[in-house]
Amino acid sequence: MKVGVLKETAPGDRRVALVPEMVGRLQGAGLDVLVQSGAGDGAWFADSAYAEAGAAIVSRDELLAEADVVVGIGRPEETVTGALRGGQALVGLLNPLVDPAFAAAMAARGVTAISMDGLPRTLPRAQGMDALTSQANVAGYKAALVGAATFGRFFPLLITAAGTARPAKVLVLGTGVAGLQAIGTAKRLGAVVSAYDVRPQTKTEVESLGATFIELTSVGPAAGEGGYARALAEDERQAQQAELAGHIARHDLVITTAQVPGRRPPLLVTDEAIKAMAAGSVIVDMGAGPLGGNVSGSVPDAETVTENGVTVVGAGGLAATVPTAASAAFARNVTALLLHMVADGKLAIDLTDEIQAGVVITLDGDVVQPATAALLAGDPNGGTAS
Repeated sequence: MKVGVLKETAPGDRRVALVPEMVGRLQGAGLDVLVQSGAGDGAWFADSAYAEAGAAIVSRDELLAEADVVVGIGRPEETVTGALRGGQALVGLLNPLVDPAFAAAMAARGVTAISMDGLPRTLPRAQGMDALTSQANVAGYKAALVGAATFGRFFPLLITAAGTARPAKVLVLGTGVAGLQAIGTAKRLGAVVSAYDVRPQTKTEVESLGATFIELTSVGPAAGEGGYARALAEDERQAQQAELAGHIARHDLVITTAQVPGRRPPLLVTDEAIKAMAAGSVIVDMGAGPLGGNVSGSVPDAETVTENGVTVVGAGGLAATVPTAASAAFARNVTALLLHMVADGKLAIDLTDEIQAGVVITLDGDVVQPATAALLAGDPNGGTAS
């Protein structure tokens, strides 16, 4: 079986799905590796490094013609997906819950779509395959750095002959993997950090990093499935926003990380909350994307300044800006997943396996992942968990 590694084409994405270090592991399982020429350049992995590891360097057209399994990070552009043939498999973060029509199109072509964002993240044996977690770790780290670089004052307490600078006050909203990494990084930079999450069980983790956990009185626990928070009802959401606004106003930097799979990210920072912040404050919205963001008025991949001098950074794709580390982590994840799904040098799909049942979206011309199939059938609640 031949595994082909695509060059990412999304604007600003310098990552690559497989690094030279992992080529040997796949070959050890009886797989041949094809790498599109230049695929690793953005992350400083040269074609020569892949060749030395045993991979064949090919053009994109050659890869699509020869590969049995095509691997990328994000969903490939239409010129790639349109060239896929029946019997091929496509592996990556395909986000079928955001666009179930894509899954239907892949099924119609007879392509086996394997989406790593469907991995059951709370399953211990799946942790080494969890690309969402590995990329969230990178993104959370970078979010704190982006915030520090945008903020016009120091992060740590500094006592100098020229005077004393108080430490920055940072608030992280959402304490999943990205949020916890943002907390840890902001603390290492010397900030005073607070955090909030609707899942009270994360309080211990927050406090273990030296941050203060904020508990709201207006909203009860809202833990959902798969380690995510559930979507709040409208009255809960309004109460949450109103109470959060008071906390937001007292901070210099706010980092938002909240996500609900397949749905618009929850709005946490309203216009009113932004207006109450001091001039020079910064908000980094990690939820910013095509479905919206956690911050009112945030624009994906853009920086805006409000009338009262608050800078809002739409930063939904931060992992792609740390390409070498992000690529190395993703490569370990995708290698672990492929090795889990391969038997005797071939892809062996087994939907009775909990991991495969989560990630295999289409098979033999059908959409087989239940959440995606439910969305295609018109059930708007079909994709609330994965």
